[in-house]
Amino acid sequence: MIEQRLADSRGLGDHGWLHSRHTFSFANYWDPKQTGFSDLLVINDDKVAQGRGFGAHPHSNMEIISYVLEGALEHKDSMGTGSVIVPGDIQLMSAGTGVTHSEFNHSQEQGVHFLQIWVVPAEKGGAPAYQQTRVTAAEKRGKFKLVISPEGESGSLKIRQDVRIYAGLFDGAEQETITLDKDRYAYIHVARGSVTVNGMVFNAGDGARVRNESALTFSHGEQAEVLLFDLRPLETNHPSR
Repeated sequence: MIEQRLADSRGLGDHGWLHSRHTFSFANYWDPKQTGFSDLLVINDDKVAQGRGFGAHPHSNMEIISYVLEGALEHKDSMGTGSVIVPGDIQLMSAGTGVTHSEFNHSQEQGVHFLQIWVVPAEKGGAPAYQQTRVTAAEKRGKFKLVISPEGESGSLKIRQDVRIYAGLFDGAEQETITLDKDRYAYIHVARGSVTVNGMVFNAGDGARVRNESALTFSHGEQAEVLLFDLRPLETNHPSR
């Protein structure tokens, strides 16, 4: 079963300098039917104005992923990490026992558009950690590239949960079929463009919970960038944050 959720049904946070769409309940947006899926807790689609951003703030016991679509995102944290990530870069911060970080638009001339994704870790605690990698467009062209996994296989970033995240680019005749384990769930998020999945059309910002499907075929893309999450088969009800 593919349970599609259209982009316009997501929560909205508009603060002038920040325009954010929330796939799942977050901040002032609360929907008891949208409190995450399995261990996937947050997908925020954020657009940040020039020179603006999120000041230093704390996190603990969360796996936090930043995936830049346009512009440049500047990161600083209490571990001493400082970096600027651009399209193609993927950042994973394991908050563990506690970390403080800030995220700003690195540019004074253009906006930054990125996804911030939260995954609940398998266990609480542990030392905070930071990882970053770059995945070229060629590695994602017409196929899915593993970018995050529990064991860090194939050069992916290592996450503290039984989840695998793939990124793919699809345009024109490009097509890929992903076989799904019958004992797993999946989540689809279309970051931009449009793509057809098992005959269903997805546009930018659309997503879907996937249960009891043996395969997903991605085709008929129009400049599509897609994230695919391989998840534990859990029907969790995460509390309000």
